[in-house]
Amino acid sequence: MNYDIIEAFGQIAAEKNLALDYVLETVESALISAVKKKYPSVEDNIRVEINRSEGEINVYMTKEVVEKVNDPGLQMTVEEASEFYEDVEVGQQLEVPLPFEEFGRNAIATAKQILIQKVREAEREKIFNDFKDKVNQLITGNVQQVEKSGILVNLGRAEAIIPLREMIKKEKFRQGDRIRAIITDVQNSNRGPQISLSRASDDFLRKLFEHEVPEIAEKIIDIKAIAREAGERSKVAVYSNDDRIDAVGACVGVKGVRVQNIVRELNNERIDIVPWSSEPMIFVTKALAPAKIASVDVFPEDSKMLVAVADDKLSLAIGKAGQNARLAAKLTGWKINIMSETEYEALKKSEEEERIDIEAVTDIAPRMIQKLIQAGFETAQDVVGANIEKLMKIEGIGEKTAQKLRALCEAAISTAAEERAVLMAEESDASPGEMEFSPDDEVAPRMEDY
Repeated sequence: MNYDIIEAFGQIAAEKNLALDYVLETVESALISAVKKKYPSVEDNIRVEINRSEGEINVYMTKEVVEKVNDPGLQMTVEEASEFYEDVEVGQQLEVPLPFEEFGRNAIATAKQILIQKVREAEREKIFNDFKDKVNQLITGNVQQVEKSGILVNLGRAEAIIPLREMIKKEKFRQGDRIRAIITDVQNSNRGPQISLSRASDDFLRKLFEHEVPEIAEKIIDIKAIAREAGERSKVAVYSNDDRIDAVGACVGVKGVRVQNIVRELNNERIDIVPWSSEPMIFVTKALAPAKIASVDVFPEDSKMLVAVADDKLSLAIGKAGQNARLAAKLTGWKINIMSETEYEALKKSEEEERIDIEAVTDIAPRMIQKLIQAGFETAQDVVGANIEKLMKIEGIGEKTAQKLRALCEAAISTAAEERAVLMAEESDASPGEMEFSPDDEVAPRMEDY
């Protein structure tokens, strides 16, 4: 054995990105396994010594000196022991060197296989440990193979997969193309580390902003929320922790250079940068840009807003296939109902006409009416729209009373509606059977939920 062997192990360690000590320990383990294959009865009486300075690997076996050898792996005669030691006596336990030629071809093959397997396992473990700490980080690789199920990416020491569902729509890559993505998951398996990437996730867009906008990486600007439909459109809510820095302006960059770099990376995906606000109504208004909002009604209990826009801006507010409103709702966390100003005014007029003051519900005692008004229930509609638990918070109202109050208010609303219907029928010149609809009639845009 010479120094070339040690140097060869050093090259293996470097190529596989492993510690030399681990490789040498693996060699020791492999040689011990080879000896055990030759001598099945041996257990802990084998020692491997690797001398790095001399470039030597020696194997030693401890044997008992006996008069007659029954097990060559554990015993030796006085004559055999005398080749290594003087004044040998029966019963002594002596360590003797074991020449490699005694291992046998099969044992050496076993040692080689064990060494290869252990090195491969260590390499996989090293790759797994390296990449599991990089989850949610950007990474760049080369397209190795394009398949129907996704794209196989070469990361140098490892391979990763971008599933089809994590790709940007209409995006095309060819073998050898550079590709950037975010690591979403790393799992260890018998086949080695399974690394999953994404280009469609919200976090990929977040990391691109961190990469392009130093103020975000430095935590001067925070990305508060992201709503994304990959490949089509995204909305990003940003907030500046420094009053001197405009969050939106910093993200857009001089002449839009920063955001354009991100847009190009995302296959021309449209990106709306929205200033975040802790005031929900302001936040929703900004999120619906570029449409300008005429009025907003907020319903905090249902996390819902009713938004009115100019008649000619309704389609802009809703967006193509409802995309603008849908992304705004996702970004803000509020359910958004959008309608035109004309429809909004008609709704308000109808609500005013249908409004029944709580005092008008004659079946409710005056004292109870005062309690309801003090609790904020001014109309019968307020009582019907509230849940039982809210009514039960009023002093002196239990579950049965709350249910009775709602029933009385519902009856009052129903009676008023019937009276209005009769009045409208009397005022109409045409009977309902004579009403006609033309295919050319324009249907007013309806309020939609997103």
